[in-house]
Amino acid sequence: MSAKSAISKEIFAPLDERMLGAVQVKRRTKKKIPFLATGGQGEYLTYICLSVTNKKPTQASITKVKQFEGSTSFVRRSQWMLEQLRQVNGIDPNRDSAEFDLLFENAFDQWVASTASEKCTFFQILHHTCQRYLTDRKPEFINCQSKIMGGNSILHSAADSVTSAVQKASQALNERGERLGRAEEKTEDMKNSAQQFAETAHKLAMKHK
Repeated sequence: MSAKSAISKEIFAPLDERMLGAVQVKRRTKKKIPFLATGGQGEYLTYICLSVTNKKPTQASITKVKQFEGSTSFVRRSQWMLEQLRQVNGIDPNRDSAEFDLLFENAFDQWVASTASEKCTFFQILHHTCQRYLTDRKPEFINCQSKIMGGNSILHSAADSVTSAVQKASQALNERGERLGRAEEKTEDMKNSAQQFAETAHKLAMKHK
């Protein structure tokens, strides 16, 4: 099971939430790692996760999840409602960059994703979720590549793929219907021809009787 699947199962499923996306990150600016209860410094992996509740009305949130070294489980840390997100900064709109900033009402974090592609995917899902679930005040997306905001996103591509598949299926059914129709016409023609042949043969037989 992948880390993201495990996070979805351990952190969000028990609370009747559905994880939409996650990105593994590290801080761009180093912070002192606090001593754990054991007295040693703890290394950990950090994930920024986007989730929604299954119950209506749907509420979306962003959660910081950590996995400490030597542990197979995940720990929920900070959490913000999506309404608290004020700004998403992609840092550089002209190139693929793994760096990004998130500005909330009461927090500001500077991150580096594990890859630029993972960051891009997370941004696309985040932007789509903001457009879908936030009606009043939406966060500002700045310094983001056009593919994150425009029609080339994976979400739009997926929708286009579904639409294309439906169109192809419909076309195939229509073509099949046309073929069946032509087959029925040919069958009817053959039936009529057979009847005409039978009648002609019968007339000839009666004539030469």
